[in-house]
Amino acid sequence: MKKIYLAGFDVFAPDARQRGAKMKMMCAEKGFAGLYPFDNEADNAQDIFAGNCGLIDQADIVIANLNPFRGAEPDSGTCFEVGYAHAKGKQIYGYVSDGRAMREKIGEKDAEGFAVENFGLPLNLMLCGAARIVAGNFAAALAVCASEQA
Repeated sequence: MKKIYLAGFDVFAPDARQRGAKMKMMCAEKGFAGLYPFDNEADNAQDIFAGNCGLIDQADIVIANLNPFRGAEPDSGTCFEVGYAHAKGKQIYGYVSDGRAMREKIGEKDAEGFAVENFGLPLNLMLCGAARIVAGNFAAALAVCASEQA
């Protein structure tokens, strides 16, 4: 049974444990074992870091919530996990609820005058290069993953 690491800022939600349990159940329904960051049961920063890297090492696939978090960009920890998984040769799926190109969402420049890349991608090119981006929610990304793994 292939294992999927479930990356994302969902761990900061008030119902984080329930979200994780639901995503793991959805994985099981598709024939996968879900690995959620809370599975490592660590409680300090260094142990959480090591535990999450260990879970990614165990996984065959990563599905990452790449929706904006605390601003216009995805959660920085999730971005690290995508990069780490990519370096480890894992297959990665990322999901965003708004699949429009960054320029459509933000414009040619951001609020501080910095240029917004113009590649027609919904996220920074480094994330889009590492992950198969699915417009939709976790269920949509899991469905794409399952269809491609069949």
